[in-house]
Amino acid sequence: MDKTMIERASQQLNLGMILSPPEQLHGGLMHKMYSLVTEKGKYAIKLLNPHIMHRETAMANFQVAEQLEKVVEDYPIPILPAITFNGQKMQEIEGQFFYIYEWYEGTSLKNEAITITHCREIGKTLAEIHQIAPKKAPFKRNEIQINWDAYIEKMAFQDEALYDLLKQHRSLLYESQERGNQAIKKIPPILSICHNDMDSKNVLWHGFDYRIIDLETLSYSSPFIELYEVALCWSGYEICKIDYHLFRAVIQSYHEADGQLPTDSSIIYDSNYGRLEWLEFNIKRVLGIDCSLEEKEIGLAEVRETVAHIVYYDEIRDDLLNHLEELNNGYLKIRI
Repeated sequence: MDKTMIERASQQLNLGMILSPPEQLHGGLMHKMYSLVTEKGKYAIKLLNPHIMHRETAMANFQVAEQLEKVVEDYPIPILPAITFNGQKMQEIEGQFFYIYEWYEGTSLKNEAITITHCREIGKTLAEIHQIAPKKAPFKRNEIQINWDAYIEKMAFQDEALYDLLKQHRSLLYESQERGNQAIKKIPPILSICHNDMDSKNVLWHGFDYRIIDLETLSYSSPFIELYEVALCWSGYEICKIDYHLFRAVIQSYHEADGQLPTDSSIIYDSNYGRLEWLEFNIKRVLGIDCSLEEKEIGLAEVRETVAHIVYYDEIRDDLLNHLEELNNGYLKIRI
């Protein structure tokens, strides 16, 4: 079905005769990616998750991201933007929305392959993105009000192991949610263009040349929260093993590129609670809520992994805060 749609897209957008069958690319957790080779070149096609697109705010969010992508394209930032056809980036055939990209011969880095040099590049580029068009405005994000008890109750009839896992960490989920809801009210009133998902899977490297991908998550958000999340993800948070040399490299490079740092480390720590929403999204996958059947297996693995991240994050609280305080000493900061 997907490949038939891709063939139609190639014909409709005049990409040329297809030279080999489209191949699915693995690694995406929300949308489907395919490679496409035609007589005119090689492309990547992203088929947007229909269940995501049915959300009330989805189309507006994508439109905002596209406008910001066009802004970033005017700067020497190493991004891989979607191709524009007939004045539009997002394309659609019979209800299936998709983006097409020029092919970039690069790969994302596994955690063990990430070096200080990579982290310094990411910190520098993140600072450059944040400085494109900052705004003096309050940071606003809806509080997270997830009814974990309801999900735990439903999981008892779906998967006994996940039921036990969620029940075991119920208190931590509620505590993290409450601390996060309080912290986001105290974030400094500065907004920047943010990628919002700039972890290692969303940067393709060819040697030390690289491109940032998955730009459909762009929005105006807090640069302080994004800096912290990026530093975590590039230093080993994904495997629950932070390398503080890498963590510091991201933040130091960001600051050296004129990126501003906040001072209240505990507020920044507590504001990093978006994993709770990702956990809820994958619990819904397991329960068959707002998703396809093929997504259930992804959900099972992601629930286990996300709970492990949340538990690990709580365990390293003191270490993280100590390193953030050390980084703040001697730097030009702004007061929360």
